Amino acid sequence: MSGLTKSPWVIHYDASSCNGCDIEVLASLTPGFDVERFGIINTGNPKHADIFLVTGSVNAQNRSVVRNIYEQMADPKVVMALGICATSGGIFRECYNVSGGIDSVIPVDVYVPGCAVRPESIIDGVVRALGILEKRRLGMVRDAHATGDVCIEHAVADDIPEILALQKVAYRSEAEVYGDLSVPAMRQSLTELTADFERMIFLKGIVNGKIVASVRGYDDGQGTAHILRLIVHPYFQGRGYAQQLVTTLEKAFPQCRRFEVFTGHRSERNLYLYGKLGYKRFKSEAFNQSVEWVYMEKLRT
Repeated sequence: MSGLTKSPWVIHYDASSCNGCDIEVLASLTPGFDVERFGIINTGNPKHADIFLVTGSVNAQNRSVVRNIYEQMADPKVVMALGICATSGGIFRECYNVSGGIDSVIPVDVYVPGCAVRPESIIDGVVRALGILEKRRLGMVRDAHATGDVCIEHAVADDIPEILALQKVAYRSEAEVYGDLSVPAMRQSLTELTADFERMIFLKGIVNGKIVASVRGYDDGQGTAHILRLIVHPYFQGRGYAQQLVTTLEKAFPQCRRFEVFTGHRSERNLYLYGKLGYKRFKSEAFNQSVEWVYMEKLRT
């Protein structure tokens, strides 16, 4: 058993419950049930947490908070919906301001229904979550040591959800560099990505049957191909996959004489890669107080 499962850290968020389930969560932490004897520690920092415990239903005000906490947690992670409100919306499901259960915003791994959910059920749910957590940890170790060349192919419509998930993972470290999670790549929705797919060329990089890298681009009709959202899973960076993707995508636009990319001014890895591929800076533009876009171009020789 790994240290991760021997001492899992949990973070609890009350999405809008009646506090009945929250009281039971606290009861699990107090001497009566004392989950700390099993190594289960409650933390207030998402970056330190392995398990996300959510009580209450989702509404317009808290959905962004739930998503932000989830995105700040490091992989591997597990989400638990505690109580009938978190699992389905409960008796408030049909209310005008309720979106439903937690799975309407983020993926849920363990459902623990109840009104209010009992401490014994919470502990049982955490035990089930530990099995999922360990399985994901082993999968990440396996992926990190995966061998073999990347296979670059044109993406298909069925790949869109997987590419979006990869995009969120790949851009998380970039967002942390700027201390700003509002960068467009982190906020893009499935609907928006689907719209991009319909007007752009998407490439995917596959290793052992899993999409680990992607890039997209389009011809603006004026002789310039715009290359966007070059992403590589953190465990597969430094293997040359990004360079292969950009080179392959450039070949997909034989009619274009100019290529254009942009990246953040602190994204040193991207700036180095594009410079290595022959791109040169030609302008900068402020996105917000934290991020400045650096635009680079290359002419086909």
